This record gives sequence, C-alpha cells and structure tokens, in this order.
Amino acid sequence: MTEEYLVLVDKNDNPIGKEEKVKCHLPNGILHRAFTALIFDKEGRLVLTKRANEKMLWPGDWDGTVASHPRESETYVSSGERRMPEELGINCNLDYLFKFEYHVPYKDIGSENEICGTLIGIIDDSSSCKKIEGEIDEIKLISPNELLVELNEKPDIYCPWMILALELLDKSEEQMLKKYENILNPWMDEKLHKAFQKAIRIHLPDNNWRLVE
Repeated sequence: MTEEYLVLVDKNDNPIGKEEKVKCHLPNGILHRAFTALIFDKEGRLVLTKRANEKMLWPGDWDGTVASHPRESETYVSSGERRMPEELGINCNLDYLFKFEYHVPYKDIGSENEICGTLIGIIDDSSSCKKIEGEIDEIKLISPNELLVELNEKPDIYCPWMILALELLDKSEEQMLKKYENILNPWMDEKLHKAFQKAIRIHLPDNNWRLVE
C-alpha cells in the first residue's frame, strides 16, 4: 500500500512541503491541511458518522460527516467532493465556509495538528449514505436539540474538530450564511454555543485553537 502524504502548511495556510500521514499524526504533530465536511438533510439534521474502530485516533467516536486531507493539487472543496463517495458512497456538491487551526492530543498515541477547512453540503436522502469498512461504523441523523442533549451528557464521545466547526459556524462567509440560513440558523443557537464551548474546554483545555482569517 502506497504511503499517503499530507500537505504541510504554515500558520497562514501556505503550503511548505509534504510529509507521511502517520508522521503528521504523532503526539507532537506537524501542522498540515485538512477539511471537515458537514452534510445536512433538507430538514436541517446533521449527518453524523462514527469513526471505525480501526482508526488510530478517536476510534469509535462520533464525527461530522466526513473529515480527511486535501492532496497537493486540490482545493478544500474538490478534496471534500472526492472523499464523499470514498467514505459515504454518495456524491454531494460542497461549499467552503471558513478554516481554523487546532492542536489536540489523543491519549499518548498521537494528535491532530491541522488547519481545517470547513465545508457544507445538503442531501435529499440520507438513506443513500453507506458505511465504508475501515472508515465508518455507523451513520445517524441528529437535530440541533438532540445534539444539545448529548453534548450536555457525554461531550467526550464527539471529535474535537467537529465541535470546533459547529462552534464557528457564525464565522462563515456572509454569502454562505445567507445561502444556508434556514439550515444554519438553528445550529447557531446560544444554548448550543455554550454547549460547544464547554465541550471544547474538555477536549482542548489549553485553548489551542483559533479561526484562520
């Protein structure tokens, strides 16, 4: 199997080289480019995916719909649209919202040290999503209120980059906030913001994250 290489970046998201995926995810981490895609159905429910137990980092935890890494020749959007059928078995047009930097360890096994582009897409029918062996163990839809309850009860079962992406939704580009206002507005509720912030403090007690302008 060919080793996958990730795009290394500086603090401004300028490419500065490439490195093996495994080395980028060692405990100290190497800052690299990634994306997280949030896919909603037309009722505004978020498609959540449970990471496969074979994953090195955060196995068995709930994630946003798809998270992966752009290749050297790709944009955030094109990489997300490539990975959708590979991870979920569906095609979906995506839009770019914003990006953030964060560094969070996972036990003593490894870490994520990423500038993460956040993407959004809408699907008609979530039943067409498929679990891909080695990537996803379970798929479910969740409403803002349902996630609020779960975050208050067990915030540690959700991946930190998903929580950061949801917390920062109101920082999306203005045209995207307008385009997706019916979907996004319920996810920017003040009670959810407080739940996201509480969960972020659990995952990132050193507050090691920021919006990348």
